[in-house]
Amino acid sequence: MAQPSWQLSGEFMESCNCDYLCPCIYTNSKGAVTQDRCTSVHVYRIDQGRSGDTPLDGLGFALVFNTGKVMADGNWIFACIVDERANEAQRKALAAIASGEAGGPPADIRDTFVSDFRGVAFRPIAFRIDGLTRSTDIADALSFTIDGVPATAAPDTPLYMDNTEHPANPRVALATARETHVHVFGLDLDMVGAGNNGHFAPFSWAA
Repeated sequence: MAQPSWQLSGEFMESCNCDYLCPCIYTNSKGAVTQDRCTSVHVYRIDQGRSGDTPLDGLGFALVFNTGKVMADGNWIFACIVDERANEAQRKALAAIASGEAGGPPADIRDTFVSDFRGVAFRPIAFRIDGLTRSTDIADALSFTIDGVPATAAPDTPLYMDNTEHPANPRVALATARETHVHVFGLDLDMVGAGNNGHFAPFSWAA
């Protein structure tokens, strides 16, 4: 079997403006989102990664989506942000991966659903984990904080949903957002105390 041209693994977190629980998860993206449009931000921390001979360990990237009422109908807005700590070779590699130009899950999304690609930005990306809480801050772009929904029988463990079509992982933890802010690529969203939807999971991609 041929060696993949790139491989990434690490941790993922997400917030969107849908009410908890986002219908896209349990309808395979065929149900109507709970607002007029869905704004969703996915942030990825790379624990181990490479593209060719270029190491990508310790970096990160974010995918930013805006969709219509039914995600499966397509016509999405899509853009991405790459960790500005990356050197020139790493920036080139991560921009190609995150934008879908290098194949893998981002390419599947872009080829299937996207009609308006708004490019790649470079910003510092913070990715924080504290128990069941995940938070991110990407300067001059977006931020959010989500709390995993604890399982009654094991409060230190979140509830999960399995066998989903989620690009990060078919098994995602369920979470609610304390706040979500998006001000980048022509998108504007501020939600505080709304309990909107969130997820987190490990991820492993290759192409």
